[in-house]
Amino acid sequence: MDIIIEVYRRVYNRKFPDKLDWLQAFLAFALPVLEVVRTPALDLEVEAKIRDISDRPILRAAIAANVDVIITGDNDFLESGVTNPCIMTAADFVRE
Repeated sequence: MDIIIEVYRRVYNRKFPDKLDWLQAFLAFALPVLEVVRTPALDLEVEAKIRDISDRPILRAAIAANVDVIITGDNDFLESGVTNPCIMTAADFVRE
């Protein structure tokens, strides 16, 4: 998902600037074998469940890609009430 790649870069720039080369190495390895899904147009009914408007394109792209699970620690997703796709923490995913 193109939006997630942008988010990774932004977060790494802010939180882990000394690890940017690790992110670039990961993306260079992963992108040739992953399907990158472009963020589709607005779907206000579904998106309204996500409080943070900057997170809404991620949900949109996940729905367009027909993903089963979004793994996140972001409370805006976790408390949204969205059930398709399933939204859970990494710990919950491992327990499942």
